[in-house]
Amino acid sequence: MAILYDWYENPGTNEEAPEERGLHPRPLLNGKVTMRQLYNRVHARSSLTVGDVMNAIDCLTQICGEELRDGHEVHIEGLGYFAPTLEATQKVTRSTPNKHLKLRLKSISFRPDVRLKQAMTGVSAIRSKYTRHSQKLSEVEIDMKLKEYFADHDVLIRSDFQALCGMARTTANVHLKRLQQEGKLKNVGKPTQPIYRAMPGYYGVSRDAKAGR
Repeated sequence: MAILYDWYENPGTNEEAPEERGLHPRPLLNGKVTMRQLYNRVHARSSLTVGDVMNAIDCLTQICGEELRDGHEVHIEGLGYFAPTLEATQKVTRSTPNKHLKLRLKSISFRPDVRLKQAMTGVSAIRSKYTRHSQKLSEVEIDMKLKEYFADHDVLIRSDFQALCGMARTTANVHLKRLQQEGKLKNVGKPTQPIYRAMPGYYGVSRDAKAGR
């Protein structure tokens, strides 16, 4: 097994050309291990029953919570260090009264133990075949792709648009809404099951054509 990943664009200024912006690899989580699976795996490698493992981990979780609540850092040898982190609930300055009432628990930080890092030695990574983020296409590039699409198709659905432009669902919906507002596409289906047609004057459709269903 290997870690699946994809390349994502680093934040940059608008003046920077897209092809010049750096990329960074980001892991794509390939499933989740449940507590039941962990119980069974610990049981298989020890003399403990599944029930013993369950009770031990449950007790450990409760005790860690109590210690973290008291402001202690918890070190589980071989796993890592856990510590509470705080955040302000609003802007706080030195003159703010009752500052102690304007904070809350933000999260629990984790710093891996050396042994856990060593267990990852020799890890391999494989680039995912499926993109999970949207390509950054200009509106002109989207129009060009739609013109090519409608040369061979009469209607368009959201999943077609996603595949055509390499976009995630949310981004595709934003552009489809924009294209309707600009009068380039029309939904001839249901509001919950949209089917889009190109409007006259766009994407190879004659200006004299009627925008029918």
